[in-house]
Amino acid sequence: MNAPPSSPVTPDALEAAIATLQAAVGSAQAGLPEPVFQLVSSLTPLINVDLLIHDEHGRCLLTWRHDAFYGPGWHIPGGIIRFKEAAAQRIAAVADLELGCCVTFAPLPIALHEITNPNRDVRGHFISLLYSCRLASPPDPGRAFDPASPRAGDWAWHTGSPDNLIHQQHIYRPYIDNPLAGVWS
Repeated sequence: MNAPPSSPVTPDALEAAIATLQAAVGSAQAGLPEPVFQLVSSLTPLINVDLLIHDEHGRCLLTWRHDAFYGPGWHIPGGIIRFKEAAAQRIAAVADLELGCCVTFAPLPIALHEITNPNRDVRGHFISLLYSCRLASPPDPGRAFDPASPRAGDWAWHTGSPDNLIHQQHIYRPYIDNPLAGVWS
């Protein structure tokens, strides 16, 4: 693609900027530096996996989030797939990074949702793949949520959707509220 004709940026300047970004990134498989990630997220949708985990009591495992993009609230554990990373690899990484555990999961997602935020360009468009998962090991007890001292990234079991589920994940309420959602044999 060429730069728009009215662009004040010359093709040579654009190529130099791209070369600078590529040098700063190194291997995109390891993740991107935050400013580059934000730029990419303002140019194209991001693909992420979300892990729907219910226990034998019908509770759903959620993690606490508190950041500049979503504010405080509960969400289904999830993560953005890196360049050349398989969805299965990201699912395992999310389970480890967000819960300190291992999971098994259905081979195909149980839902695909397009999530957009019309008021934001950075991190404003996602294609989300929801996977039904089972714990293969217990979550890290050191990351259990303490309501007296909430920490971003802590987990807790929920019987139904909490009132303070982050807005972008309201599409997941039917899955959180139904312990049989996505059950596979």
